[in-house]
Amino acid sequence: PPPPPPPPPLFSSRRRHTRYSLQSRGLGDVYKRQVENACEVSAIERRSLISAESPIVLLRRMETDSGISRYAAPSNPFLGVMLPYTPLHHLLMKELGFPVVATSGNLADEPICTDENEALERLGGIADLFLCHDRPIIRHVDDSIVREMAGREMVLRRARGFAPLPLPIRNETVPIIATGAHLKNAVAASAGEGVFISQHIGDLETREALAAFREVIRSFQRLYEIQPEVVACDAHPDYLSTRFAHDSGLPNISVQHHYAHVLSCMAENELKAPVLGVAWDGTGFGTDETIWGGEFLLVGESDFERAAHFRRFRLPGGDQAAKEPQRAAIGILYEIFGDGVFGENGLEPVKAFSASELSVIETMLAGGLNAPPTSSAGRLFDGVASIIGIRQEARFEGQAAMELEFSIDGFETEDLYRFDIDEGNPGAREIDWTPMIKEIIRDKDLAVPVREIAAKFHNTLVEAIVRVAGLTGETNVALTGGCFQNKYLTERAVVRLREEGFKPYWHQRVPPNDGGIALGQVFAAARANRVKE
Repeated sequence: PPPPPPPPPLFSSRRRHTRYSLQSRGLGDVYKRQVENACEVSAIERRSLISAESPIVLLRRMETDSGISRYAAPSNPFLGVMLPYTPLHHLLMKELGFPVVATSGNLADEPICTDENEALERLGGIADLFLCHDRPIIRHVDDSIVREMAGREMVLRRARGFAPLPLPIRNETVPIIATGAHLKNAVAASAGEGVFISQHIGDLETREALAAFREVIRSFQRLYEIQPEVVACDAHPDYLSTRFAHDSGLPNISVQHHYAHVLSCMAENELKAPVLGVAWDGTGFGTDETIWGGEFLLVGESDFERAAHFRRFRLPGGDQAAKEPQRAAIGILYEIFGDGVFGENGLEPVKAFSASELSVIETMLAGGLNAPPTSSAGRLFDGVASIIGIRQEARFEGQAAMELEFSIDGFETEDLYRFDIDEGNPGAREIDWTPMIKEIIRDKDLAVPVREIAAKFHNTLVEAIVRVAGLTGETNVALTGGCFQNKYLTERAVVRLREEGFKPYWHQRVPPNDGGIALGQVFAAARANRVKE
């Protein structure tokens, strides 16, 4: 008899066939079982996991022993889970037969390595073994990260699988390059009626990251044959991305950071002005040259106006406050109590410093020395996390705010704290959180559970959004900025806005954080160009 036909190949060059082969050989079931043993998986999350983009998906980890070390993402109820998406991954995982903990091949604040010699040099001190191959890597591309949010997926890091898929632009504009923000940098370019957003580049804090940033811009211009006529950039004069724009020799358009956030959300959702944009994050250079971050912007046909903002407080140590939440807390408490905050009041932020450190901080705040005023919602989150004793020092960006969100852990309440709004001059509306902070301190003294305080704090911020929306009268409300990576905050805001008759919009394929800034910059430049015409 003739010999039997050879078995079909396990892997194919086409991902669709690869997935079919995996299912037919039972490997898909193995992966599915391993994931479901470790995490809860919704229908939306499962769809993201097995999609062609194959992102890292944030899944709630099982409380029972799943075999995943508790030191993987400690103090975090979520795990970032990814299925194998290349033949090499499948070969390795089939041999192992159990999940592995993985991280990207780079040091903090640096792009991932793309060359084995570079990897040996930069990672030789932390990696024991290197798996090398003979296929060169042309450009660095991180794994994308997705989280389910308000009934659909939200991309938190846009890279492999999603970038550089274009977004449509209504009116064709001159070729524009946008240099993005300083943190979580990505660049963008307009070509015809589309805007192409690069993969995640990262924080422009190191020489390697800046070199990667420059190479991505060169690559974009070659790939899409773009000869830019305008460079759009952040309004902060000291950002490296802004300096690159100024040194380009091309006309520049500086775009206020939070305006870019709102335009990014509008562009993704194809929204026309007018729109009320709620842009909350850690920091952004304001038009008054102070640090913004808790902004309500009314976006019109060609520009924006500041409709409201959080009450300002000083950040002793400036940028250091992002790494030490107790500094933000001291600034908040000083704004309310003045010098009295440094007395024997037993508050967590005060106890976190020595007497000599407190003396220096008091001098900073009293004289406004290296203590810039800010309206930042992100630092407000940090300050509250410090006041109620969740975290005084952060080991990575956003850690205090994340742990404040996680502390709610399914607790449900409709209660909230008091806050005040100056409803007089629309251009100077200020949301005063003083009553809220005083009530938080009272609750802490009464030993109210942390999760209840955290839930009431989040509920209060959501009601501030609803209140300002009512004052402005705008129906369409865009939620954007890094704070809206917070699942509890975003989902409750969506529900409450809908209950009050507003139409909320939020991000899906473009990150709400600074990874979406470049898209907003392109649209700001396009709007400015149309006005000039």
